[in-house]
Amino acid sequence: MNYFNKIKTYISSHKTVSIIALIIILFIGYWGYGKITSGSGETRYVMTTAGKGTIISLISGSGQVSALNQIGLTPKSGVSGTIMSVNVAPGDQIKQGQTLFTIDTTNAEKTVRDAEINLQNANLALQKLQLQNSSTSLNTTLSNDYVNGFNAVSDTFLDLLSTLTGINNMLAQNNLSDNAARNSGNTGINYRNTAETAYYSAETAYEKNKGDFSVIDYNSKQSDIDAVISETYKTTELLANAIKDLNDYTNFLSQNTGRTSDYASYQTTISGYTSTINGHLSALLSAQTNISNDKNAFPSSDLNMQTTELTVKQSQNSLSDAEQNLSDYYIRAPFDGVVASIPVQKGDTAGSGTTLGTLITTKQVAIISLNEVDVAKIALGEKVTVTFDAIPDLTIAGQVVQIDSVGTVSSGVVNYNVKISFDTTDARIKPGMSVNTDIITNIKQDVLTVPNSAVKTQNGTSYVQMFSTALPAPIAGVQGSPSATPPINQIVEIGISDDANTEIISGLKEGDQVVTKTVTGSTASITTKTTSTKSILGGIGGGPRD
Repeated sequence: MNYFNKIKTYISSHKTVSIIALIIILFIGYWGYGKITSGSGETRYVMTTAGKGTIISLISGSGQVSALNQIGLTPKSGVSGTIMSVNVAPGDQIKQGQTLFTIDTTNAEKTVRDAEINLQNANLALQKLQLQNSSTSLNTTLSNDYVNGFNAVSDTFLDLLSTLTGINNMLAQNNLSDNAARNSGNTGINYRNTAETAYYSAETAYEKNKGDFSVIDYNSKQSDIDAVISETYKTTELLANAIKDLNDYTNFLSQNTGRTSDYASYQTTISGYTSTINGHLSALLSAQTNISNDKNAFPSSDLNMQTTELTVKQSQNSLSDAEQNLSDYYIRAPFDGVVASIPVQKGDTAGSGTTLGTLITTKQVAIISLNEVDVAKIALGEKVTVTFDAIPDLTIAGQVVQIDSVGTVSSGVVNYNVKISFDTTDARIKPGMSVNTDIITNIKQDVLTVPNSAVKTQNGTSYVQMFSTALPAPIAGVQGSPSATPPINQIVEIGISDDANTEIISGLKEGDQVVTKTVTGSTASITTKTTSTKSILGGIGGGPRD
């Protein structure tokens, strides 16, 4: 008690000092609390690795087990035409897979033939590109370019010296001499001086060029040949300028003196020089262009190959789709059963809304309701996973066997009934039981995937966020890794997705690190738990579910 009295007495007698001390203590406490609760104060990023996996696209629905196992047969969406054959009659016993009806296949067969031709053309284009873009072929082409370039230089040198000599001799002629220029006044002198200066520039370049060319041959380093081709082009350009200036000088004297006949032969000779030198300029430029293009062909060949391979894959997919579409024109029994009725006959026109026949099956059937958006994504024959509220441990397989063509409207929402047959029976399943179904609309295995949270979309463009360098591993108990610089947006092309993951078609490669979540330093660490849904597909498996 005496201790606290002393403190109280001290504070009373030293109020100013005590207030300052209290402020300092509060400030330190506030600062310490902030440091403890704010973590590093940096933005942190939760990362994951793009990897190969399986994606299963599902459409979920619910309904009841039907008491009436009766199915109406209709062609699949997009199938229409004249009924070419009716192979059953009411009362017939049928087996699963048996062909019951055939619809005119003329157009579908043509589509298959066209797809086969497109695939053949794509394969031929790929084979041709493989031959053209093989390293041996590209190196051979480039070697030929250098031979042609060396030959272009050699041919040019055959005419450089003779042209220079010819220009020098012409400038020494009386009609083109210094006296002739002076007699024509200052303009004539200027023309003469310009022509002489251009000649000496070309001659100087030629002498150096000749020395450089003399020490190389066909087997020299490509870089040395490149240099000589470039040097020879510049020398030839200088000579072309000298010829032009001499031509200007000659034309001036011809017009100024009025003695056009005295200069006609000079003009003819100069015209010949111009044609010859321009030809060499064209050949040298062509050699440089060919070498540059074929050098660039090396890195671009891989991209061209990938593009052509993609075309082949697309053609294969188109053929597969066309063959599947053709098979849809043969209406087969989805299960064993008995034909109840056949309301159509050969020659009738049928489409996706036409009931061709009614089948009675001993298999159990469920009826579910889907909205107009989901029903547009499913098709007859697609596999289904079925579970039961009353039998939690039971999961069976089924398939879509009927989709109503006319929906019902409730509270402004259009719904369609879908019938699903069970592949197996179980004595515990009773009519009227509630069912939950997952219709498998697409399965892709061994594709590049990232979590759905990693994919963002803006203005119709999908992208993920990445860092150019790897971030440090997160500290235990703290969510994410810090980075002083923000991530970059990497545009990607996405494919199908499920509840957890999205397929990445292009823009990423396996092993790339992408951001799945951005958190601040004050955000508490969060632990997520992932479980797997049991799948009826065995090795394929279902996608993870939260």
